[in-house]
Amino acid sequence: MATLRWVKIALAVAFVTLACGIAGGQAMEREPVMANDQRIRPWTEDARYWQYRGEPVLLLGGSREDNLFQISDLEEHLDLLASVGGNYIRNTMSDRDEGNVYPYRRLDDGRYDLDQWNDEYWRRFAELLRLTHERDIIVQIEVWDRFDLSRENWERHPYRPSNNINYTGDESGLAEHYPDHPAADRQPFYHTIPGMDQYRPQYDLLRSYQERFVAKMLSFSLPYGNVLYCMNNETSTDPRWGQHWMAFIKERGREAGLDVFVTDMFDDGWRPEQSEKIRLALDHPELYDFIDISQVNSRNFGEDHWNRLRWVIEEVSASPRPVNHTKIYSAGETSFGSGTPQDGIERFWRNLLAGSASSRFHRPTAGIGLNELSQACLRSARMVEERVRMWEIEPRMELLGDREENEAYLAARPGEAWVLFFCNGGSVTLDLTAASGQFSGHWLDIRKAEWSAEVNATGGERITLTAPGDGPWLSVLTRE
Repeated sequence: MATLRWVKIALAVAFVTLACGIAGGQAMEREPVMANDQRIRPWTEDARYWQYRGEPVLLLGGSREDNLFQISDLEEHLDLLASVGGNYIRNTMSDRDEGNVYPYRRLDDGRYDLDQWNDEYWRRFAELLRLTHERDIIVQIEVWDRFDLSRENWERHPYRPSNNINYTGDESGLAEHYPDHPAADRQPFYHTIPGMDQYRPQYDLLRSYQERFVAKMLSFSLPYGNVLYCMNNETSTDPRWGQHWMAFIKERGREAGLDVFVTDMFDDGWRPEQSEKIRLALDHPELYDFIDISQVNSRNFGEDHWNRLRWVIEEVSASPRPVNHTKIYSAGETSFGSGTPQDGIERFWRNLLAGSASSRFHRPTAGIGLNELSQACLRSARMVEERVRMWEIEPRMELLGDREENEAYLAARPGEAWVLFFCNGGSVTLDLTAASGQFSGHWLDIRKAEWSAEVNATGGERITLTAPGDGPWLSVLTRE
């Protein structure tokens, strides 16, 4: 209890310091705390989507790294993202790549002092928040990433007992080596919450450092209204671990009078119908403010991807919340089913037409990041938005005929607008028998982000739509 009180006091002091524009002993320009109605939050008119600055917004993104605050050309990369219509990034608080820095001060003997911060780490994080805020880019923070503390990454990490001056292995319960894949869940660091099956009282020492770290993170991020919080990267541990941090962050938000929205990402989300953890998140909207179903974008291909995604969105309808995809795997065939760039394009568009609130290409080498292909997808999605907003349409696959498996996907507002996606060319019929009037539109070449041939139709009949060529195409048809 004493440790928890200390953390609350430290956060309050840091928060006031932040609001005054001072951090780490240096004056820094800060944006004012955003009012709750201007912060990112589920849209008041349709909670399946987000709103930001009081307006509904579709979150689209792609980037070359997950922990973007650690890259050297951050501003240029964010400018590129914004220039192609991107407004959504994933930011793990990770520190395992070359050129990254850790959050703790390194001493002359090479060890770390977990009671002293590394100002450079937090300067980089503050810069990310400032730059994204200026560009209206939404940041989905992942607080913990299990890959940071396993295998070779653990060997050099400050939390490893022999790498710091603050505790021994006996005191902390931490071993010197964790050679297994983190999915094995053998790292005690992720079992420090009382009530978890593998919890031990000696882990309270670890939790005190964990809470200090999260409090420090929040002292920077809480004032910014463009931040969402996801507790883990594809966790396979007891959900009570993530629930502790969700409650911790929500409580700090309440203390500051600010609304924040939290969730967790589960490793077995690629098969959501069978996942007890996904079921838990679906059934407890009071805990999980939104659903991150990123893992459905691996291992699943074609119609299977669509069906599993639609299952999640239909289940969410009982307690409507945004469904986010902060990762779309797609860089090339792998043992865990990342799929090809073509699979990534298909997943991106199926996500949007199925009713998802966000869709972001994962970084290389598991995704295509922000390459020319993903840039074209982002541009194309914004071009569609100029004619039809995604929250104005819904999946209407029953209106398609003569369709082969995984050939085409449709979302529509019958009588007003239809958005038809072809994965790789093809031809289908579209049932307009219940509609009346004249309709017109264009084909959109997704690879080039260019409008192409016109589409014209008359209500009261079935029409045939044939993509102008191979590859991914969209047909956008609206009432004249």
